[in-house]
Amino acid sequence: MKHISLENLGIINTTAVYRNLTPAQLVEAALRRGEGKLSKTGALVVKTGKYTGRSAKDKFIVDSKGVHDEIAWGSVNKPVSQEGFDALYEKVIAYLQNREIFVFDGFAGADPKYTKGFRVVNELASQNLFIHQLLRRPTAEQLDSFEPDYTIIAAPGFKCIPERDGTRSEAAIMIDYEKHLVLIAGSQYAGEIKKSVFSVMNYVLPKNGVFPMHCSANIGKDGDSAVFFGLSGTGKTTLSADPNRYLIGDDEHGWADDSVFNFEGGCYAKCINLSPEGEPEIYNAIRFGSLVENVVMDDETREFDFDDDSLAVNSRVGYPIEYIPNAELSGMSPSVPKTVIFLTADAYGVLPPISKLDKNQAMYYFVSGFTSKLAGTEIGVKEPVPTFSTCFGEPFLPLDPSIYASMLADKVEKSGASVYLVNTGWNGTGKRMKLAYTRAMVTAALNGDLLKSEFVTDPIFGVSVPTTCPGVPSELMIPENTWEDKDKYRETARKLAASFVDNFKKYTHMPKEVVDAGPKA
Repeated sequence: MKHISLENLGIINTTAVYRNLTPAQLVEAALRRGEGKLSKTGALVVKTGKYTGRSAKDKFIVDSKGVHDEIAWGSVNKPVSQEGFDALYEKVIAYLQNREIFVFDGFAGADPKYTKGFRVVNELASQNLFIHQLLRRPTAEQLDSFEPDYTIIAAPGFKCIPERDGTRSEAAIMIDYEKHLVLIAGSQYAGEIKKSVFSVMNYVLPKNGVFPMHCSANIGKDGDSAVFFGLSGTGKTTLSADPNRYLIGDDEHGWADDSVFNFEGGCYAKCINLSPEGEPEIYNAIRFGSLVENVVMDDETREFDFDDDSLAVNSRVGYPIEYIPNAELSGMSPSVPKTVIFLTADAYGVLPPISKLDKNQAMYYFVSGFTSKLAGTEIGVKEPVPTFSTCFGEPFLPLDPSIYASMLADKVEKSGASVYLVNTGWNGTGKRMKLAYTRAMVTAALNGDLLKSEFVTDPIFGVSVPTTCPGVPSELMIPENTWEDKDKYRETARKLAASFVDNFKKYTHMPKEVVDAGPKA
C-alpha cells in the first residue's frame, strides 16, 4: 500500500493512516474499534447517535471574496467567515492527532470529461466504508497517480462548542469552495459526507456547462435514457428501478451535451418498512460490504426489524451499485435523456396522475419542487401540507435557482425531451394511486404511447392531461372525475394552486413567462 502523508492538511502525529482499504479490511477495523456489529446477512450495522439525518441548520458556506457574488445566500446557504472556518479547522485537525485515520481517494462523476477527485479523511472506519461504497472507486493505476480536487474531513467525535466556535450546535458542516475543503464535525450520519460531495458538484459543474440533478436515472435496451426528479416518498427510487431498463443511479446525476452520468458508484436507500416483497433490490443489497445505519437489530439472532423506528425513521443502508441487478455499471448513458419525469405525491388529490409540460411549465414545476404530507402522518397535521424544495434539492444548491432552471430548459430544448409531471399520490377516491397504474403511465411516457392519447388542458394548473393511457382506467386520468363533490374539488385545487403561487413569489430572478406558466389561483 502506497504511503500517504496528510501533513499538507495539517494532520500530523497520527497513530496510523490507512488509505483505500478494502471493504473487508474496513469492516474488520470497525469491529475491532467497536463501531458496530455484523448482521445475520453480513452487513455492518451502526448507530449514529444524536444525528440520524442531515442537520440542515448546521450547514455553512465560507463567505470568501472569490465566491461571495456567486452564492445564493439565505436560510439554506448561510455564511461563515473565513476566520471562523479556519479556527474550527485548526481545532478539528488537532483533535485528529494520535488517532487512526482512514482515507478514501475516489471520484465523483462517471463521465471522465467531468470527473472530480475527492479525498475523504475519516475518523471512523465505518464512515470510510460508506464513502468507499458510495463514490466511484479508482483502479490501482488511477490510485497511484491520484490528486484530489476537493478534500472532505469528517470527525464526528469532535463536538463543537457554539459559544466558542460560532456554530449553532455541536455539529457543523462547512464548505470552503475557494480552498476546496469540506469540514464535517459532530455528526456521525454518513449522509452528510455524500451530500457534501453533491453540494460541491452543484457548484462546479454548471461552470462546465453540465446540469447537475438530484434525480434517479435509467436507460432502455435501445439506449434511451430518462431522469426522475422527486422528493422523499414520491417513488423516485422505486420507479427508476424498472426490470425492463438498466439503472444508471438512484440520486445524483449530471446532464452534459452528450451524456447523462451518475456522480456516484453506490446507493443510499431508506430502510423503514423495508420488505423483500415491496423493494427486493434494496432488501437483497443489505449484505457484507453494506453499511446499515440506525436499523433495530436483535443482538442474539442479528435479524433486522425494519418496521421499528425507535432509533430513527430515517434508517438507511449504503451499498455499491453492483449489488443491484440490472445496474448500468459504467454509470453513463450514451445519449442524453429523452424523457424527464417530475414526481410528486399530492395528498390533496387534485393534481392529474400524469400531465405533459411545456418548457416554461417545466421550469416552473422544477423550481417549485412540490410534494405534500398526508394528514395524520405527523402529530398536529390535520390536513394536507404542501412541501416545496427548490429544484427538488434545495439544501444542496449553492447557486441561484434560476441558473439550474435555465440549464434544465436549455438541455430539454436541445434534446427534444418530453417533460411529465407524475402524481404518485391521491385522488378524489381518497386512495393513493396504485403503483401498477403509475408504472403503466411512466412506461407509456417512456415508449411514446402516451402521446397517442387525446390531451385536455387542466383549467387550474394549466398542464396538458392525457385522457387515456394503456393499463390505466380512463376515469382516473382526469382528477375532477374522481371527486363526487365537484365544488369541493375546485375549492381544494384552487387552495393548492394558491400555495404554488405564494411559494413562487420568493424567486425574484425568474422570467415573466415562467412565472405566468404556473397555476391560476
